[in-house]
Amino acid sequence: MAVTNALDQLTAAPDDTAIFLDFDGVLAPIVPRPEDAYPPPEARRELARLVERYGLVAVVSGRAGDDVSERVAVDGVVYVGSHGLELDRQAARWRQQIVDFASSAPWAQPAIELKGLSVAFHYRDAQDEAAAVRELEAIADAAREDGLVARFGRKVLEVLPPVGSNKGTAVRHLLTGAGLSRALVAGDDTTDLDAFRAVDDLEHKVRVAVLSPESPRLLADYAEIVLESTDAFLELLRSL
Repeated sequence: MAVTNALDQLTAAPDDTAIFLDFDGVLAPIVPRPEDAYPPPEARRELARLVERYGLVAVVSGRAGDDVSERVAVDGVVYVGSHGLELDRQAARWRQQIVDFASSAPWAQPAIELKGLSVAFHYRDAQDEAAAVRELEAIADAAREDGLVARFGRKVLEVLPPVGSNKGTAVRHLLTGAGLSRALVAGDDTTDLDAFRAVDDLEHKVRVAVLSPESPRLLADYAEIVLESTDAFLELLRSL
């Protein structure tokens, strides 16, 4: 489907349209150190424009909501962190267990990222990636034995509470709360599949896969639009 044709159904009814964006790999380029990731100023300007035009603009990220809010820093955007867990009251009771698990895991501290209700074990800078994955598989097994959820993404293992909430439940919650029936959803990693599936039943939806060699190819199967970089996605934002 051509980009302009796919977007026409949204730009024709902006008041009835929600825009849901991932942060890393969509708004902000992937960088070696997660703490260095920021959206370019041009992307922030586009978000500020879109907030004024569309019914809802939200960033639904694996990062903590406060963290991504500080990095984007655009008023009017709704920020939901921890893969949607921040909207689930049941998730909060697992916070200390996540912290304890992170502190006891045999993994180098600079490569551990606590995200409030989840923890990420990064291996992007590992000299021996295969060995790093084997070590992380053991950490994943330990997490599951503790009753937690463990899953791999782009050069990362994430450990989360077992509450069933995800980016998809967050998208449905926000859509219902805002009373909107059209949506654009953009993502680049495995957890974004939940958000893509969340809008399956909408008559008017556009799912944008921002792919890199690290992205799951299944994203393209769900997407109406496939792009290859955050720069290309910025161009798409300009057309909304």
